[in-house]
Amino acid sequence: MNPKLGCCYYPEHWPESQWQSDAQRMKDLGLTWVRLAEFAWSRLEPSPDNFEFDWLDRAIETLAEQGLKVVMCTPTATPPRWMLDKHPDMLAVDIEGRPRGFGSRRHYCFSHLAYRQEACRIAEIVADRYANHEAVQAWQLDNEYSCHDTARSYSEAARRGFRNWLSDKYESVGVLNEAWGNIFWSMEYDDFDQIDLPNLTVTEANPSHWLDFYRYSSDQVVAFNKAQADVLRKHTDAPLIHNYMGRIVDFDHYKVGADLDIASWDSYPLGFLVDRLGASEEWQRRFERQGDPDLQAFHHDLYRAVGRGRWWVMEQQPGPVNWAPNNPAPLPGMVRLWTFEAIAHEAEAVCYFRWRQAPFAQEQMHAGLLRPDSQPSAVFPEVEQTSKEIQVLGDVAPAKAEVALIFDYESCWAWETQPQGEAFDEFSLALDFYRALRGLGLTIDVVAPDHDLSQYKLVLIPGLFAWPDNLLQRIESHPGLVFLGPRSGSKTKNFQIPTGLAPSIPGLDVIIAYVESFKAGNERPLSNGGAIKHWCEAIETTEDVIETTVDGAPVLVRKNRLFYLGAWLDSAALGRVLKAACDELGITTTNMPEGIRQRTTASHRFVFNHNAHAHKFEGEELAPAQVKITALD
Repeated sequence: MNPKLGCCYYPEHWPESQWQSDAQRMKDLGLTWVRLAEFAWSRLEPSPDNFEFDWLDRAIETLAEQGLKVVMCTPTATPPRWMLDKHPDMLAVDIEGRPRGFGSRRHYCFSHLAYRQEACRIAEIVADRYANHEAVQAWQLDNEYSCHDTARSYSEAARRGFRNWLSDKYESVGVLNEAWGNIFWSMEYDDFDQIDLPNLTVTEANPSHWLDFYRYSSDQVVAFNKAQADVLRKHTDAPLIHNYMGRIVDFDHYKVGADLDIASWDSYPLGFLVDRLGASEEWQRRFERQGDPDLQAFHHDLYRAVGRGRWWVMEQQPGPVNWAPNNPAPLPGMVRLWTFEAIAHEAEAVCYFRWRQAPFAQEQMHAGLLRPDSQPSAVFPEVEQTSKEIQVLGDVAPAKAEVALIFDYESCWAWETQPQGEAFDEFSLALDFYRALRGLGLTIDVVAPDHDLSQYKLVLIPGLFAWPDNLLQRIESHPGLVFLGPRSGSKTKNFQIPTGLAPSIPGLDVIIAYVESFKAGNERPLSNGGAIKHWCEAIETTEDVIETTVDGAPVLVRKNRLFYLGAWLDSAALGRVLKAACDELGITTTNMPEGIRQRTTASHRFVFNHNAHAHKFEGEELAPAQVKITALD
């Protein structure tokens, strides 16, 4: 895999007299890909059935003359104002029952079938015009599904769709009542048409009701994406892509990805440090200009799984953004580091957002590769250097990971519905496991629950709320070690406590008698060092006890090649127990200092210093934001 660089470009924002110069400068910078038109619907169809494509034709030709490749987008994330006049009920509705109005973007409800048809209509028209253009070599569908909390809508269209979805799933309302446990609080229904959406109830709605609504909402995103993908497939064999986001879990990305060829995501490390990660004040100060050392890497590996091995960064932060609580500039060298980190995780392309900073509207404070006056921004020389280095890097051969971490979207929805403690969050739990593995210097595959696990020596499954079909059998026959994290198997698929209690694994004598959650500062120390944070389960077992609290309560138990961890461990304890598992399996580990990370592929070893200060590692001084790349024999 020979990685490429690109950018996101908006010719409709700039005088046509600038286009040729822009294209020449992109080529000179070493860019290959240019993304176009994801927000251009009002210029493509300024009024119903009145199309103006000449400007986009000329823009594509201008780029093509410089040998640049185009990622053409369907513009469906920003329907024009006339669309709302045509479909006044197309707006999404928030959880408080308020319409999400026109005036920004993503103002549509995924459940609105007439808008879905409009989206397919414009996708077909754009595809018919550009699918055979030799410069158009990839397609992006829509833009950032669920951005601004728009995957879940509480509209009338969603209410009707949800009722139909429930009828199809359960067939009988009596079956639904049994599955949801509606005998509780006299919540039983006589007909599917009595069932409303789970918001605006007096107190919390039935968790089974919520979980099914989250499943339904995810399915609407999948259906919306598939409808456009089916249209484009009729016109082109070029790869289809969607640009997912960071720490967005309210739809099943694996299912959306099944209808596409490449997964991509939009990487904004500095904004995510506060806006998405919720890092501590000390952590924010330490990595304010670098971003969290593991958050981007986790998403790289997740989206490599979503894309079944093929993935890009569609938007890479090049400078200060405009949307976080505070917006510092990246430390010099960090944009280069982020680019090579993506390449180390086998990205086919890294595209910077955006080519030129906009002087108007909502994103005018968002930096680009050029300033609004077309002069190079502070990061331009850094990208120039990175481009030259990539050209001599050669192919990056795929890594062969010995460790897999299962990440499951339904588990995110389950624990959002019933966290049983303010700090319990499936994404954060999975990230803690991933962080501990990275701290051991390991190369990791993030995988879906149905992924083939046979190639891995160590499999980690934190917080999987219910056992999917065949997973327990695959765990039982797995030749390596399997490590189950807290809350695994603690519910049925209908969101009820299993008859035999959690973790509900045949042949494993472990029963969770009750659970506790507690505040930060009330950690429970372990006898071997480290502590439990946030979550602790009371384990009854006759299996081998590997870890206990200082009071002797079981925390980690083992039977043969299966471990069950009934607590959320701090970094010291989690790193210790995972290292012991790796040592037993003969997996080589490296103790990585804080802020230093590595990834080893079949062809290269990459070492990254995410710190704002120099750090000695393996006898060599690493400068701040330094990337060390070693070609392997």
